[in-house]
Amino acid sequence: LSRSRSVPFIIPPTLHGRDWTNLMNEEQVQEDGDPYMIPQSGPRSSFHSLAGAYVVGTINPELYKFPEDKSETDFPEGNIGRLWFSIEYEQESERLLVSLIKVRKLQAPADSCSPFVKIYLLPDERSYLQSKTKRKTLNPQFDENFVFQVSSKMLLQRTLKFLVYHVDKQKKHHLLGQVIFPLKNETLTDDNKLVIWRDLEKENLEPPSDYGDIQFSLSYNDYLGRLTVVVLRARGLKLQEESHAVSVYVKVSLMNHNKLIKSKKTAAVLGSPNPVYNETFSFKADQTELDTTSLSLSVLQSIKGEQTHLLGRVVVGPFMYTRGKELEHWNEMISRPKELVKRWHALCHST
Repeated sequence: LSRSRSVPFIIPPTLHGRDWTNLMNEEQVQEDGDPYMIPQSGPRSSFHSLAGAYVVGTINPELYKFPEDKSETDFPEGNIGRLWFSIEYEQESERLLVSLIKVRKLQAPADSCSPFVKIYLLPDERSYLQSKTKRKTLNPQFDENFVFQVSSKMLLQRTLKFLVYHVDKQKKHHLLGQVIFPLKNETLTDDNKLVIWRDLEKENLEPPSDYGDIQFSLSYNDYLGRLTVVVLRARGLKLQEESHAVSVYVKVSLMNHNKLIKSKKTAAVLGSPNPVYNETFSFKADQTELDTTSLSLSVLQSIKGEQTHLLGRVVVGPFMYTRGKELEHWNEMISRPKELVKRWHALCHST
């Protein structure tokens, strides 16, 4: 940086003659009285006029710029809005504190938009907390606090769900988007307030298929010969009984010529027909073998003391094994190397 950009750092005349080496020992400049008092030795104006002051160095203003907050400016193409919130957990009172901060860049269905937000703590789909409605804005500022009572034992199995709605003149509610945020990956402690932002996703508005649906992302890195699967969530599962004893997990199996190469499992989620996983698995899959490779994702439930029961399965892979949406997802993964391609799939019961 050129010298001209620097800001001189000066010592006012009233402080001349001080022993500046003491400052290295973290001593105050003025020991008695208020450290911010103006010294009596000279008129106040001596601080304002620089007569008799001398320069001890320069300050580089570039070092004192705050980094720009990218979350306010970088919106991906096709973005339907972004939501900011904070979470904190009070161990002693077993309370989860959720602050709804703001939403930005909403895509309104009509000329004007009056948004509000419903907040759920899944797997409880029946009860929710609701924000105030903000009138005529695509960038609502909420700054509202909500409290959920939840034991520390159950906390990491729960998932926050934010649904953002618009209220029209006829008082009808239109869903604009949602944010699903599993708590299991977070370190929630008393003095740790996490501020988080997430982009809104479109809710899957079609009714679930007969055996439910599963959402996952696929990515293939041709350079590393690595196939990555992110198991996101399932919905509309037909559990044999609705209880906390039922646990549901997903088994991901890599097949070659219908021969099992390797299987990996998600953690089990208790008692929910709409479990959220967000777990990533990677498999070695050489590019030369991709035409004979397929992935099978099975959703399984187990009840204590009873055998495991298959709720549904989906297979994605090349033309040799699949058709329709499953083949499309696979082909899209191949054509967009290293990118995560996310899709919903209907579960089937046939093996």
